[in-house]
Amino acid sequence: MTGRVQDRVAVVTGGCSGIGLASVQRLAAEGARVVIGDLDDRRGPDVAASVDGLYLRTDVTSAEDVDALFAAAADTYGSVDIAFNNAGISPPEDASILDTDLDAWRRVQEVNLTSVYLCCKAALPHMLAQGRGSIINTASFVAVMGAATSQISYSASKGGVLSMSRELGVQFARQGVRVNALCPGPVNTPLLQELFASDPERAARRLVHVPLGRFAEPVEIANAVLFLASDESSFMTANTFLVDGGISGAYVTPL
Repeated sequence: MTGRVQDRVAVVTGGCSGIGLASVQRLAAEGARVVIGDLDDRRGPDVAASVDGLYLRTDVTSAEDVDALFAAAADTYGSVDIAFNNAGISPPEDASILDTDLDAWRRVQEVNLTSVYLCCKAALPHMLAQGRGSIINTASFVAVMGAATSQISYSASKGGVLSMSRELGVQFARQGVRVNALCPGPVNTPLLQELFASDPERAARRLVHVPLGRFAEPVEIANAVLFLASDESSFMTANTFLVDGGISGAYVTPL
């Protein structure tokens, strides 16, 4: 099947690497016009050019930048049909609550949660005027599970994304806008690779809990993004969409 999002306009934050990059490529391959918001001025223009899209330098914690991103999508391509609000961070200084200071807490909340609020707030007027749209917010499996190897602000931020997505999905359902929370398990991205490099034991503790016995590849999460963006998920909103290799369903994992 091809053309599943043909001629739709997709805005993707954090689109220059990892899940975001894979999703940019997957959406474009299925016919979408893609607008990328990121801070990577080195890679951004090349990524956009490779999919015949548009790159805008965007600080997702800035309301002005985010508003400009979605306005550029509408002005350039005529609509905003898909918003994949994906930008996020997981810095090493975000750890146990006993060790995470207030500045680290606030920085993660700003990038991971406030940015999603800003992106939804910017996307919704365009979608409501059209009477249609799909918003996909990147949460995480940690939004539904507790972790003894804690990243306290990251986990709290993703719980906030999940709760916000549910509420928006319910609020705007009858106006044609669907809002779903994508909850990946551990994914083989630069963020995870950095964790392996800095703390292999901490990373290995995560892998042992995945029933499939491996981390996801970015394209596997991008496939879920495409599904949620397309009409194939037309009866889904306010959903917790787990793509986690079985981790959230496991009591013990296979030997």
